[in-house]
Amino acid sequence: MNTTAGGEAVPRALRGTAAVVFDTDGVITDSARVHAAAWKAAFDAFLPGGRPFDARDDYLRYVDGKSRLDGARSFLESRGLRPTAEEIRQVAARKEALFTAGLRERGIDAYPGTVRLLRTLRAAGVPLAAASASRHARELLEHAQVRDFFDAVVDGSEAARLSLPGKPDPALFLEAARRLGVPADRATVVEDALAGVEAGRRGGFGLVVGVDRARTPGTRAALLKHGADLVVEDLGELLG
Repeated sequence: MNTTAGGEAVPRALRGTAAVVFDTDGVITDSARVHAAAWKAAFDAFLPGGRPFDARDDYLRYVDGKSRLDGARSFLESRGLRPTAEEIRQVAARKEALFTAGLRERGIDAYPGTVRLLRTLRAAGVPLAAASASRHARELLEHAQVRDFFDAVVDGSEAARLSLPGKPDPALFLEAARRLGVPADRATVVEDALAGVEAGRRGGFGLVVGVDRARTPGTRAALLKHGADLVVEDLGELLG
């Protein structure tokens, strides 16, 4: 462990970092499963009789970490389609309705390992931000009772207001780091999405931590290939 001037211990892997920017879905909260289920229902209804959407592999490859419109376009094009703008909007709107219903039905929790890490970093005085392409990010953080850990939140609504391009463009993370007052090369990005770790790498962040919730050799290798410096299955591992 590394010790700050205040005497609080921070994880060895994060020593030297001046701030940490966390993705939300799949990193802080377990909402990725609800997103994946909503995407599957929306895509399968749009492509009846076609090859179904895979809620693990297709989710990670084509939609995870992206805006709804970008995710819808990416997956449909992967099936050899040329969807119109209206078709993309229809699929994205259907997914949004299904996701909102899923939130009401199932609820969302924060990962215990992530909460332990947040408490440790907060006690050490490390500035923290949450960044997400989802317009639900603030709501999810509030429901999971972790909003107070973060000095800044940049969600999908903020991204739209500021016209920030989606991941793998690093604009979302760079805006979060800017709000924390820390240059990217002195900050850490924590992500579970391939587009997200690529965004962290493109943004010149000092450290990119990949979170492999799928826990497979393939997903771990993909996170490393797309730009993660290290990969963990749960953020509690950083405290060991």
